[in-house]
Parts: sequence; C-alpha cells; structure tokens
Amino acid sequence: MFTRRQFLGTSAAVAALPLVARADERKAPLFKISLAQWSLHRAFFGQKGVEKLDPLQFAAIAKKSYGIQAIEYVNQFYASKKKDDAYLKDLKKVAEDNEVRSVLIMCDGEGALGDPNDQKRKQAVENHYRWVEWAKFLGCHSIRVNAQTGGDASREDKAKLAADGLSRLTEFGAKHEIGVIVENHGGLSSDGAWLAGVMKLVDNKYCGTLPDFGNFGDYDRYKGVDELMPFAKGVSAKSHDFDAKGEETHTDYHKMMDIVVKKHKYHGFVGVEYEGGKMTEAEGIKATKKLLEQVRDALAKG
Repeated sequence: MFTRRQFLGTSAAVAALPLVARADERKAPLFKISLAQWSLHRAFFGQKGVEKLDPLQFAAIAKKSYGIQAIEYVNQFYASKKKDDAYLKDLKKVAEDNEVRSVLIMCDGEGALGDPNDQKRKQAVENHYRWVEWAKFLGCHSIRVNAQTGGDASREDKAKLAADGLSRLTEFGAKHEIGVIVENHGGLSSDGAWLAGVMKLVDNKYCGTLPDFGNFGDYDRYKGVDELMPFAKGVSAKSHDFDAKGEETHTDYHKMMDIVVKKHKYHGFVGVEYEGGKMTEAEGIKATKKLLEQVRDALAKG
C-alpha cells in the first residue's frame, strides 16, 4: 500500500509528464511570419475603388484581419507624422494593445545614401535619423534603407560611396542599437554580388541585408538571395501571382526557403509582401501567408 508521501510523489511525477510533452510541442517555428505594410499600399494610400485604411491601425489590422502578430512599417504612410511625438506614441499603443511586435521600418524617399555629392550624401544620412528614433521607440530591430547611388562612377566607386553613406548611418543606428539593413531594390542593389560587396566594405554588425524574393530584375533571384543571406537580418517574401495549387508563379518558395532556412540557418522574421494585381490585397496576403506556413511545415518534416 502506498503511503501518503509515496502517493503524492507518484502523482506529481505523472502529472508532470504531459507538461513536458506540451513543452516539446511548443518548439519555436523554423521562422516567424510578419506582415509588410506595403502589402496594403493601395488601401493605405486610399486608391480609387479600394476601401481606405488608417495607417495608425496597421497593427490591429494585421492581427485581426490576418492573424499576424509582427509588422513591418513603411515610412511613406507616416511622412507627415515624422516629427509628431504624440502620433508615434499612439502608434506604439495600438501595437501594444493588440500584442503585435514591431519588427522594422522600411524607409524610402530620404535621399541617396550613395550620392556622389558628399553634402547630399550627408543630408540623406541625416534624413534617416528620425526613423532610427522611431524604430527604437516602437521596439523594432532595424530600419530598411536603399543603397541608392548616382552619377557616372564605376561599379567599384559606387560601392564605396554606398558603403560610406551606410557606414555613417549605421554609426548612428548602433548608438540606438538599431540595425540598418539594405534591400535589393533596383539599380546596382539588385545585383547580389555588388550588394554583398558593399556589406563587406561596411563591415559592421549593425549593418545587414533584407533579401527580397523579387526586385532582382534579370539577375537570378535564387543566386541573389543566396549571396545576401550571410548578412540578412530579415527576409521579404515578395509575391505576385498564384496557381491553382496555391504556389507562387514567379518564385519557387520551396526552393527559396530551402536556401534561406536550411542552407543559411535563418530563423528570424519572413515578411509577407504581396504586390500583385490579380487578387485583392487581402486575398494576396492570405495566399502568401498560407504558402509560407505550408513551406515551413514541409521544412520542419524534412
């Protein structure tokens, strides 16, 4: 016969078993899914024929409409609020109230960080400072910028100019513990080897890349992502069109995510960025998210 002490000890051990099993079931996913605000650019810009959405409510929209609890802001929707501290506090409150994580801010329209004119390059760097402060306040890990260049300089000299601007901005970002990450986003930045070379010139742990599945032009997208992944602090899952099976027709997501996750051991956020025109923005977001989830499940099994 069990003594009361033996009975309690045995019961406790048995009761603990399901907890261990449940803990194993809660292993972290291979990668996390976030929502890039650009996926809803028609709605946030209020384009004709599309129901206008309020950028202030982006976090609430991401969670309630798509079940996504991590977001990537786009500065274009907040340009008029750039210096508005009260608005920034409200933006953060919406995210906190909905338990949504702010991941990064995509920054455009602030000048060329690789401008051949030193004064213009310096101004472009300083134009980004406020967004670094936004990112810090919101709890983001980085701002996404462009390695935009200009003039008739050689490929190598343009890399040096871009690296100079990025280095200056990264120094400011590092003071706030905010990363400065570059997307392949047209021009020389859509050349994976060139942008990887710029990263090596900057050589700062706070400066990295945001490989985008699209935006490569004629450059091989799989090769480009492979070249940029060693510096990646985020990944953008660009999507346009889907076939009857739910596969993206421009990018083989299985092949691409095999490069991202298996080859480069990336387990951070992968942003849903729908940019197609055949589906509504809502439908495109849902289709992209579903495909990423399916690929993630397949990778976990294999």
